[in-house]
Amino acid sequence: MTSPNLRIRPAQDRDLAELIVLYGDDDLGMLREATEPDEAYLSAFEAIKNDPNHILVVGEYEDRLVATLLLSFLPGLSRHGAWRAQIEAMRVARDSRGQGLGQIMLDWSIDQARQRGCTLVQLTSDRRRPEAHRFYERAGFEPSHFGYKLFLETS
Repeated sequence: MTSPNLRIRPAQDRDLAELIVLYGDDDLGMLREATEPDEAYLSAFEAIKNDPNHILVVGEYEDRLVATLLLSFLPGLSRHGAWRAQIEAMRVARDSRGQGLGQIMLDWSIDQARQRGCTLVQLTSDRRRPEAHRFYERAGFEPSHFGYKLFLETS
């Protein structure tokens, strides 16, 4: 069941602390996220906010921040110069899942990608999130590629 009451808007400075809580609201996130904003979060937030090819949005439901995602628009030469949209860090608060809010966020992202002339929408999901995989496949996404990451040490 979807709810028309989800309000999607650009994230604002005042949302940062709540976003960090949302990122840490599962077994994987609690291992890799801080508990409050620090210089690294602030710097990343400013970079995203100042780049027109990135849109960090939040979903508000019943006057609460319950969802977020980062939508990035990536130019490419492959696929005949195709632009693609990349969805990152999509989260719905644990106590708000199952209400159709994630689908609303996903539909909004796909619509934004179409408006920007993208030829595809892509995302990654950690292998340890089978519920998310089922959600994305029900929404029409196909597990078409293997993903690889190389984590770099930071000083």
